[in-house]
Amino acid sequence: MELRQLEYFLAVAEEASFTKAAARVFVTQPCVSAQIRRLERELGQDLLDRSGRRVELTEVGAAVLPHVRAALSSMKEIRGAVDDVTGLVRGQVTVGSVASSLSRQLPRVVAGFSERYPSVEISLTEGSTEQLTEAVRSGRVDVAIVGVGSDPPAGLDVVMLTDEPLICAVGHEHPLAGAGTVPAEELEKHSLICLPEGSALRAAADAAWKAAGIAPRVAFEAGAPGVLVELAARGLGVAVLPEQYVRARPQALHPVEIAGPKLRAGLGLAQRAGSRLNPAAGAFHSHARALLG
Repeated sequence: MELRQLEYFLAVAEEASFTKAAARVFVTQPCVSAQIRRLERELGQDLLDRSGRRVELTEVGAAVLPHVRAALSSMKEIRGAVDDVTGLVRGQVTVGSVASSLSRQLPRVVAGFSERYPSVEISLTEGSTEQLTEAVRSGRVDVAIVGVGSDPPAGLDVVMLTDEPLICAVGHEHPLAGAGTVPAEELEKHSLICLPEGSALRAAADAAWKAAGIAPRVAFEAGAPGVLVELAARGLGVAVLPEQYVRARPQALHPVEIAGPKLRAGLGLAQRAGSRLNPAAGAFHSHARALLG
């Protein structure tokens, strides 16, 4: 009994067609048929009913199928364990990232990883925290840098990379620029500038306003903190930003202390909860965590 025979049998069972199975495993249809016949002779039983328009499992084939899946899964785990031990990582990894200060470091991270593991193909994608968390949960993205508010995203295992306070800021000509600490209710009198819904920063801000019993009007949304900085600097409203962005632009922004709600948000390296990353993705996770953590 050979592994390729089990792989071909599984392909035919799932595709219900020798032709489609052959295309899936990248061999000819006669090759698939011959190998499965050899497997059936070895077992002494027919596994497939070939009499109809669709290939169907026989009773014996249906009983064998779960064991075939388990055997192939075990072999995949064995190969992964060998790769982990020997460092012969290969394959593919899909990495996602929100627009952030860390995302600007991704080229350095990717370059270092590619130098160490030249046989691994890396795909990069960008999106909102909401989009990326769903992509990780569904398996379309292996590892992603996402925003993390007070509650970590459901269905994900997250390693925190940054955790910092959020503060309000205005341009130097804004009425609040000369104020000291202002009550939270004061925000309802001004336009708010925030990241869009679905981002961790926005979720943290909305939770803080709800806790304070206020409902500020969000007049401007932008997907990148740098755009929020420019909008606030031009006097268009009160921006909610990670503190580092405000401290880095003292010539453009004035921080505003809000009494009551305390806002925090961070960035984390996320993977699907309870699942083992493939060797390539696992190696990238470790590499990125070491450089960005």
